[in-house]
Amino acid sequence: MNELYKEFFPKPIFMSSPHLPNYLRANRKRLSLSQDEVAYLLGANSGAKVCRYERFNREPSFHTALAYEAVFGRPGSELFGELYQKIQREVAKRAAKLARKLEKRKLDKRTARKRAALSAIVASQSKN
Repeated sequence: MNELYKEFFPKPIFMSSPHLPNYLRANRKRLSLSQDEVAYLLGANSGAKVCRYERFNREPSFHTALAYEAVFGRPGSELFGELYQKIQREVAKRAAKLARKLEKRKLDKRTARKRAALSAIVASQSKN
């Protein structure tokens, strides 16, 4: 990794509890980019869309979230911390429900593997 890359894209800092719904503005400012410049990089027509994302008025599409990752060199789970944690909680609840359903099944290799995977999903949420 070259030094310029390291300067602009340092190792991510993972937050256990986000203070903001997203960290788009902070990352844009870190790179000294304007909203119009970020919009151009995202393939959008104007900075107004970037402003709506930064102000939490709009959730980005999957394509836009990946583009933000590419621009800022940060994972989407970090850039959109609050949304990620909300989704993670929802997935953990569904995993727990599915795990309870699997308790009724005969324990074979495949079911044991499923139960382990679902337990890991539930456990990862309880750490946050």
